[in-house]
Amino acid sequence: MKQEFSAGGIVFNDKGQVLLTQHSQNHHWSFPKGLLDHPEQTTEESALREVREEGGVLAEIAGKVGYSKYVYTFNNVKIFKVVTYFLMKYVSGDIKDHDWEVSDIGWYEQEEAMKKLTFNQDKELLKKAVDRWKEI
Repeated sequence: MKQEFSAGGIVFNDKGQVLLTQHSQNHHWSFPKGLLDHPEQTTEESALREVREEGGVLAEIAGKVGYSKYVYTFNNVKIFKVVTYFLMKYVSGDIKDHDWEVSDIGWYEQEEAMKKLTFNQDKELLKKAVDRWKEI
């Protein structure tokens, strides 16, 4: 089975809202994330890059939230994927500046975000992120 590693951010703004993105191809709602495809970058640098590309914003890392692990099939190949998520604080930028991989995007109150997220693992990660955000 092929393996993939990605990194992303659970980004909060000053109002305590969280940034969610809808993927343009499979239409699921999640957090900005992407492959660790630049070998010179650390996991943290890759997460910040993906938040900038998919979310249109600059953010700073406040800590690690956790991992999402799952198996999916692409072109009849099973892929085991691990995504490392970081807790992030919005710094600047406009979510309208996202790339083509995102069909919809927004800042959501925590309860609304919980309803909007497609996958249960993401909902669990959001709960952890909210608890850590309160400590900052």
